[in-house]
Amino acid sequence: MKTVIVGCGRVGAVLADAFDRAGHEVIVIDPSTRAFERLPSTFGGNALRGDGTDEDTLRRAGAEDADIFISMTEGDNRNVMAAQVAHEALGAKRVIAKINDPVRAEAYADLGIATLCRTNMMADAVNAFLGLPVSGGSGILAPTGSHPGGEDHHEPITEAATTTGATSSPPSNPPVASPREA
Repeated sequence: MKTVIVGCGRVGAVLADAFDRAGHEVIVIDPSTRAFERLPSTFGGNALRGDGTDEDTLRRAGAEDADIFISMTEGDNRNVMAAQVAHEALGAKRVIAKINDPVRAEAYADLGIATLCRTNMMADAVNAFLGLPVSGGSGILAPTGSHPGGEDHHEPITEAATTTGATSSPPSNPPVASPREA
């Protein structure tokens, strides 16, 4: 299975390694070449230095036919933007965005994007450890709805969409390389 991960922080690197060891074709995107140093020397996937919210970068990474697309940067806005582009414009099959804000995580799930809310997960873990009641809220929220008009987002970008910033600038990043070459 092809897995694209945006963000090679601690969690992104651990996921990339796990998917690689499970036999997935893994592509990791991060704007910082140094981030790829978090990947183990045994990592057999590819690393792409670039902006995970940029449609051209995502196309170069192969997000168009990704079986799994996960956006794990530190920014909620970047994660949801990357997930929306991958899901709505490129047709990635399973998309997850890390959203730290529980209210926003629920809202984006209602708009059709699965969300990972580490805030809920960590609060519940602490409460469970201390023997306190847990919220019962899920750390991962499955998509429960769809973005209005999202069913049409697999079509090419129209001129009307370009005025809203839905397109990206021409590629300015190097091609996909092994993490040791990046």
